[in-house]
Amino acid sequence: MAEIRIAAAQYPIDSFADFAGFEAKLERWVAEAAGEGAQLLVFPEYAAMELASLFGPEVAGDVQQSIDALTTLLPRLDAAHADAAERHKVHILAGSLAHRRGSRTPNTARLFTPNGRMGVQDKQMMTRGERDWGVAPDGPIRVFETGLGLIGIAICYDIEFPLIARAQALAGAHVILAPSCTATLAGYSRVHIGAMARSLESQCVTVQSPLVGEAAWSAVVDRNTGRAGIFGPPDRGFPATGVIAEGALNKPQWVYGTADLAAIDEVRRDGMVLTMHHWDEQHGAAVAPAEVVTLD
Repeated sequence: MAEIRIAAAQYPIDSFADFAGFEAKLERWVAEAAGEGAQLLVFPEYAAMELASLFGPEVAGDVQQSIDALTTLLPRLDAAHADAAERHKVHILAGSLAHRRGSRTPNTARLFTPNGRMGVQDKQMMTRGERDWGVAPDGPIRVFETGLGLIGIAICYDIEFPLIARAQALAGAHVILAPSCTATLAGYSRVHIGAMARSLESQCVTVQSPLVGEAAWSAVVDRNTGRAGIFGPPDRGFPATGVIAEGALNKPQWVYGTADLAAIDEVRRDGMVLTMHHWDEQHGAAVAPAEVVTLD
């Protein structure tokens, strides 16, 4: 596939009376993006934590109880996204959540394909808050082979660390998704700058999808700031600014853009700069490629 039409969500936190309310919201968002021709839909980090509202204010107001509650809902949550991906014939990066997996508590994003497959990527680098909550990495860095090409996922803080994206680029990723959840403008800016830097370094397209809005009832996603962005290397075939598309700060919306895979291949082969090729000339630059998981 030469081009991918991408939809990055500036996704607002809501509370729900029942799971059907969440399913209706998911359907509205997916149907809108699919109707605009999007093939890859990206939801933010910790977007699934809004479902803690189903368990009442005591649970939603406590981090550990929220994580326990969401763990029980994970099969239903995955089924809802798998169904939406199949019905609308799109790839969906579902909003991540912290959940229990044996003795570990990872923050996990799940990529759903139209053929019913699911890929799982755990966050690798924990923020200070996540470390306080006991959230920790579990699975390895991966790249997913899909009908849209090779896709990597670097969750929020992960995109601020060059070697994670480098491992994914070495494994063949043309697109790296960076779902994010940041309370402040400074936090959003760190992820935004990281996403643009990773695009420059690895000559790829990066996609930031943030949570927006406030949920005073939640211990996890009470305040959220950001705007979605789709970025490419500022080189031939891409905007000179590196910004393919960007939303309005804190406004719930989809942001649409196109990742031209042929253009990525061309700048990696013969761009004005060759950062992907020249990377190994740095001192201490060696890194192993990410694990490749086939979904299509």
